[in-house]
Amino acid sequence: MINGRVEVERWEMNEVFATSRDAITDIPVILVTLTGNGGHRGRGEAAGVDYDGETTESMARQVNSVLPALYDGITGAELGSLLPAGGARNALDCALWDLRAKETGIPVWQAAGLDAPRAVTTCVTIGLGDEADTRRKARAARNFAVVKIKLDATRHLDVVRAVRQELPRAQLIVDANQAWDRALLETLIPGLAELGVELIEQPVPRHADATLDGLVSALPLAADESCVDRRSLPGLRSRYRYINIKLDKCGGLTEALAMRREALALGFGLMVGNMCGTSLAMAPGFLIAQSCAFTDLDGPLLQRFDREPPIRIHDGVMDVPPPALWG
Repeated sequence: MINGRVEVERWEMNEVFATSRDAITDIPVILVTLTGNGGHRGRGEAAGVDYDGETTESMARQVNSVLPALYDGITGAELGSLLPAGGARNALDCALWDLRAKETGIPVWQAAGLDAPRAVTTCVTIGLGDEADTRRKARAARNFAVVKIKLDATRHLDVVRAVRQELPRAQLIVDANQAWDRALLETLIPGLAELGVELIEQPVPRHADATLDGLVSALPLAADESCVDRRSLPGLRSRYRYINIKLDKCGGLTEALAMRREALALGFGLMVGNMCGTSLAMAPGFLIAQSCAFTDLDGPLLQRFDREPPIRIHDGVMDVPPPALWG
């Protein structure tokens, strides 16, 4: 039998973090701990999908509702029949992978049939703010190779121009978080291309992806909010060139690995992202990052504190997560 518990935590941000959707000062997460018969423990963390109405309270209720159904040989695929995609299943699924690794001594990457992981480069994200704040944050990111910039419907080209002036050599990604429509996107693409932007993430609202039909864009688009799990992939073809896999959205590493395989087979480029959180939440996504052209696992960089031991991140280069943390 597997025993489990779920705890609610809050992790303070370094400063207010603003997007086109909201502004936050801390990240509430759930921490799931599973204990097997031998006393080994596995952990998983999730922040959930706030724009779908998930809260730590709703996720904790979901986890507690299925804890009595867990048994020694349960698989990630079986978890998928107990819970829908989302943060609760993510935390449980990742805790189960970690538990199996601790019980067997076989690291998650090996159990999943992956190559041994290597260090990856993550972007660091600059949230929305006034020009002075934007320039200050850009200067603080001067040693990062990749920078992601949050934009909205009124703050866009000027923001990117300010960052580019401060960071003339950085690789730039922009994320509108659904704040644009097609007309604004078409207006902005030439200027963004001129400023050296390499990827536009989720320009239009999810459910409005059809408005992108026939768009000829000089820059690739990545689906984030519109990309949930494998079922969402067919509707993104011909509209987006990249998909952003987030474990909180798809419901854990098991589904993320399946998404990775199917997305590559469909010809998508890959990005891995996060909903903020500690190194414990980033560690499973690190395995997906091994196949990604773009990695956005900077949650711990935006927060005041982290787990012990953390993933070491130096100037955007993420080391392999320590086994004592996860996996």
